[in-house]
Amino acid sequence: METHGPLGTLWVGLGLGAFYIALTWINTLLGVFLTPLFIIPMTWLQDRLGIGVPKRRDDGRRPPATR
Repeated sequence: METHGPLGTLWVGLGLGAFYIALTWINTLLGVFLTPLFIIPMTWLQDRLGIGVPKRRDDGRRPPATR
């Protein structure tokens, strides 16, 4: 069995720590930048199809007149 001593263990630990920090960072950036690419066209589609538009309810009431 080979051993690399405590310095090798620390070096690998630092490398893995940097890797996981970078992985978390890139996943955060992907979420921030890719989400609008899906949300904005989806709202265009919903507007075109009339999905999510609140139905107008005309129950005869009018807002109070202002002067």
